[in-house]
Amino acid sequence: MGISRRTFFQWLGASAALSVLPGTSEAAAAGEELATMLDLSRCVGCGSCVEACREANQAKYPRPTKPFPKMYPQGRVQVADWSERRLVDDRLTPYNWLFIQTATGTYNDQPFEIHIPRRCLHCTNPPCANLCPWGAAFKQANGIVRINDQICLGGSKCKAVCPWHIPERQTGVGLYLDLLPSYAGNGVMYKCDRCWNRIAEGALPACIEACPYDVQTIGPRQAIVEKAHQLAESMNGFLYGEHENGGTNTVYVSPVPFDVLNAAIATGPGRPHLKAVPDPFHEEERLTRAILAAPLAGIAAGALHILRATKEDSHEDK
Repeated sequence: MGISRRTFFQWLGASAALSVLPGTSEAAAAGEELATMLDLSRCVGCGSCVEACREANQAKYPRPTKPFPKMYPQGRVQVADWSERRLVDDRLTPYNWLFIQTATGTYNDQPFEIHIPRRCLHCTNPPCANLCPWGAAFKQANGIVRINDQICLGGSKCKAVCPWHIPERQTGVGLYLDLLPSYAGNGVMYKCDRCWNRIAEGALPACIEACPYDVQTIGPRQAIVEKAHQLAESMNGFLYGEHENGGTNTVYVSPVPFDVLNAAIATGPGRPHLKAVPDPFHEEERLTRAILAAPLAGIAAGALHILRATKEDSHEDK
């Protein structure tokens, strides 16, 4: 579903107008990729975006069935249960798709405190979508990278191939429960889907709409990259996301170099790094594997869709 010109003119008349670049409606209608720029010099770490993300995506969060099936062989796939820790907001979880990292230190003999909203970067050539064996991860024409929770089996391939290890698993939900619950997968993977349903209806992503400081700007990727370069030049700053992993649809602009920020943040499970990331598909062998795997993943996705529909029909007949 495209975004109408009329809807974007309504946006431009609203308080969030500064967050939308001209030409965004035309780009969306033409199926061009939309990107977001985050001006880290503006972020104060207030958490409005985190709260808005949670509120907007409540209906998408997992509702696990307990007790969980025992997995065989034991220890092959560990249970990942966040259902009793839904309020955790200092890292990524299946119930928290956006959080704020804070980096403090000195740069050029000056102290700094930089707040960094973190979520899926929505790569322009996403390894998760290219290499998911079941076709559950996929990229829309407008640049949004999503995980289909109706056919995801929670195998974590998407997390393994993501340079930032973004997706997180919740056990006790998903199609694996209807297949071989003790042997097939172990839940569903979750991450930011950039409020795809809101964008489809002509609304802003919740995090952008809620931000009181206009930290984020959305628009056609080329225009966003140009704006990011202009902003970086004006503050003698630095970019992250233009080339990382072959390019992402999330571009950060910071007055402090990203290697300095990376050294100043806590990284680990659920807390992505800010290191430089090369394009993995420059490697001929890996690109070939992705191309060969794509048709198989499509077939697998189709089969899982049919199985899901069959299971739903059988439940309705009961």
